[in-house]
Amino acid sequence: MVVESKAIISYIQIQKEDLGVFRFKPKEGELPQYKSGQFITLGANVPSENKVIRRAYSIASNPENRKYIELYIRWVRKPLPGRLTTVLFGSKEGDEISWVRATGAFTIEENKPNGEKDDRRIVCLGGGTGLAPFVSYARHLHTIGSKREIVILHGASYVDELGYRDELTQLEEESLDKGKDKWNFRYRATISRPDEWFNRTWNGPKGRVETFLQSKNGDMSPLEKLVGEKITKENTVFFICGWQGTIDGCLDVLTPRGFVTERNKRPDKSFEIKFESYG
Repeated sequence: MVVESKAIISYIQIQKEDLGVFRFKPKEGELPQYKSGQFITLGANVPSENKVIRRAYSIASNPENRKYIELYIRWVRKPLPGRLTTVLFGSKEGDEISWVRATGAFTIEENKPNGEKDDRRIVCLGGGTGLAPFVSYARHLHTIGSKREIVILHGASYVDELGYRDELTQLEEESLDKGKDKWNFRYRATISRPDEWFNRTWNGPKGRVETFLQSKNGDMSPLEKLVGEKITKENTVFFICGWQGTIDGCLDVLTPRGFVTERNKRPDKSFEIKFESYG
């Protein structure tokens, strides 16, 4: 049985016509508890169908923030308009919507399956709005004062789809200023359509997000150059979120190198990759 409650849309920031940041507060009571990496399900009545449509969205805010839940949402318009996202992008601050408590296992593991503390670096690869859970990771680890290394790699088609770019850049600058022993964070973005006119100002990395993992002629990959060492299953764990094509592109590089997904974990229950696909 689905247990719903009412929420208020408290904030809307439309970054472009089909991409926006939405914040939600409970209409009554306290904000639901959740963990970084989990998702929450929104529901809205679609009058033309006379029924409630529900969709799950990864949470971008961190659980220490008890003021609101933040989501990073794209308005689905092809091949058919998304019924719930159409409602959301037609909403205004103060409108009501229903939600179901947060759930999901796309969370950071503090310990390895053998019980040892897991201090391997966290590498996050996000395509489009698949960035959302990684923003939550970064905010969470920063808030609790974690010294565990985290790298966020984000891929988008256009420059104006690099959500949270300013915030993530500031988090990296803080790491450079304070030192890795205080806050160990890196952020890089890449554009997959660099030759299009709208991206004419971009002079950063080019290609899909999995290109950060790829190496040529035995050289170090862009990720390895960024962190300053060879990436192995002993020093790094991966989190991947986005369209299935993004997941497949990353796994095509990592699997031949001996990295194992949680869904295909070894007999001793060890693994190095968690992924979440939204299409």
